[in-house]
Amino acid sequence: MHPPRKDLNLSALIEQVRENDRDLRAWAHLATAAAADVATMGAAAADKPHSGPLVGVPFGVKDVIDVAGMPTRCGSDGSDARDADVDATCVNLLRHAGAVPIGKTVTAEYAFRTPGPTRNPHRPDHTPGGSSSGSAAAVAAGMVPFALGTQTGGSIIRPAAYCGVVGFKPSFGAVPRAGLTFTCESLDVIGWMADTVDTAAAIAEVLIPPGPAGAGTRRPPKVALLAQAAEHPLDEQAEQALHSAADRLRELGVDVHTLGAWAHAGELTRTHEVIMRYEIARSLRPLADRYSSRLGADVLDVIEMGLSLPAADYAAARRTQDSLRHDWAGLIGDADFVLTPSAPGAAPAGLASTGSSAFNRNWSLLGWPCLHLPTQRDALGLPLGVQLVAPFEHDHDLLAAARLWWPALRAQ
Repeated sequence: MHPPRKDLNLSALIEQVRENDRDLRAWAHLATAAAADVATMGAAAADKPHSGPLVGVPFGVKDVIDVAGMPTRCGSDGSDARDADVDATCVNLLRHAGAVPIGKTVTAEYAFRTPGPTRNPHRPDHTPGGSSSGSAAAVAAGMVPFALGTQTGGSIIRPAAYCGVVGFKPSFGAVPRAGLTFTCESLDVIGWMADTVDTAAAIAEVLIPPGPAGAGTRRPPKVALLAQAAEHPLDEQAEQALHSAADRLRELGVDVHTLGAWAHAGELTRTHEVIMRYEIARSLRPLADRYSSRLGADVLDVIEMGLSLPAADYAAARRTQDSLRHDWAGLIGDADFVLTPSAPGAAPAGLASTGSSAFNRNWSLLGWPCLHLPTQRDALGLPLGVQLVAPFEHDHDLLAAARLWWPALRAQ
């Protein structure tokens, strides 16, 4: 992250972002310079000097999270486009650390599946991922050093991978969700895209309380290498990137061992699907009842599917989720972290789909913290990388390890 700036020229920055976004289309709304400046510490404190560890650092906010004075449209014509009266809690915390929200970034409709207009900064004819496409693209294009996103399945890690930025999905519940438009109460997590691991860690210091007492990694730490997903193969270049990262960690003295076929993977995938469909259907049904003609086919279809699920199936899925969420040792042995793909490969060609979340959904169900690290590029110049996963509530341990390993792993 660039050093904090007390002399941030908001007017010039926002106009530069607006100009650079004409083709990228990462932003759903950009603030006026006057509005962003007054809102930096909140209207009631606008006359106070800006201070804090992130003073003058601009950032974007996925358009499902409220920012005072900006509309929350959720990427949909079925939304209430009035300006929010107050910030989401996470935005407020960042403001009080001195950071400046300059606008709302594009999301898939209600953070589900329908792609927004955003293009991939590396190849505009390839998907930027979803649903936090705008946040990933804005950071990848150098418009802001970080941007908030959300993940229900793979909506932070996958676009971070496709756009080649650091992506951090915290533990479930680690970041307050007040001011977020929910789709899935049991899965939705607020996280962020960042230009570096240091930036990601700086945001975590503001938004996430310290981990469990005495938390820390062993020396040398143990990492489980998991190359498989339940229902999607890993392409050759992504597999090479994964094993190259494992080799670099071994060179640093990390104990990396391969984890065999994960017996729980299929069960976790099915459980995630039941919970997601059941909850999103009930979250969005009020909108469908009133604005069905304004909602996209993907949203209407998942509402229909979710409403058809028996309540008993949902209750059983929640019990499975609860029984596995904290059972780290039973799933991956005595490892401190998991090294696994972030996506099946580089960003696919075409803009009609946001890509597969096969390598993300299990971790979203379990609620464990995940970090995407861009490490290589494929033959087309598209980013490739890896995902590091840590036990529940060991967010700061994960970021601390990544800060140590990042110089050896990062794409040159």
